[in-house]
Amino acid sequence: MQDLYQNLHQLINFRHTLTNEPRPMDFHQHQDQYEIYFFLTGDVHYFIEKQVYHLQYGDLLIMHSNELHRPNFQSKKQRYENCVIHFNPALLANLNSSQFDLLHCFNNRKFGEQNRMRLNPQQIDDFLKIFERMELYTRPQALPGSDILFVAAFTELLVFINRIFLNQGKQDDQVMIPDKLSSLFTYIDENLDQDLSLEVLEHVVFMNRSYLCRLFKKHTGSTIHEHILFKRINKAKQLLREGSTVTDTCQLAGFNDYSNFIRTFKKAVGLPPRQYQAQQRRG
Repeated sequence: MQDLYQNLHQLINFRHTLTNEPRPMDFHQHQDQYEIYFFLTGDVHYFIEKQVYHLQYGDLLIMHSNELHRPNFQSKKQRYENCVIHFNPALLANLNSSQFDLLHCFNNRKFGEQNRMRLNPQQIDDFLKIFERMELYTRPQALPGSDILFVAAFTELLVFINRIFLNQGKQDDQVMIPDKLSSLFTYIDENLDQDLSLEVLEHVVFMNRSYLCRLFKKHTGSTIHEHILFKRINKAKQLLREGSTVTDTCQLAGFNDYSNFIRTFKKAVGLPPRQYQAQQRRG
């Protein structure tokens, strides 16, 4: 437990954000990090894997480390406010009980589904009170023992979220993605090592490529190319962590040109593939 308190704010990082000019965000994931996202204000369609959620005040999103996501802001100038917590799930090993799994809502659902919980007014108030206490315990003038109370409040928050998840059941009214795009996401995920050009994809979903690109941009805020590139980079990272050679990784992740793979991977990750793999082994 001492390791927890020595690295507390690396293991549990939280922030409250308010801006009138939100900056566009790319597709992203958080390696070894889970995310809790609480929405307060703005006009945002939030993309997670194969679904888009039109957010309203008090919506709570949960994402584990492998779920691709990004907010799609519907206007460049708007009041955008949220509370976000990123945490390392490994720290909960000593906090779970035999009766209650604090990671249940993250791990025991289908990939890319049931990410949103729609809170009622009382639940919104309860969430904000816990979050405010967490903020209080991290202030410079916080009293001795506040680090312990911070962990206690965070644990309380996870119990609170899991209880909502267990009681709400599956919400069927949250999907905004057209069936054609859902089919496209599935095809891309299952064929990352194949040709995913627009010429191929338009035949997969029986849709003109120009219209397909516009539809994809409208619902995700990004391009098909950007989405595929991110998925392939993420696949490459996974393969390298699992011990694949750089050459095999290049092919299995759908990069047919070795030099282009090395260049693209380094630009996206910050390290060339071989160095990334060595770093993961040391870590």
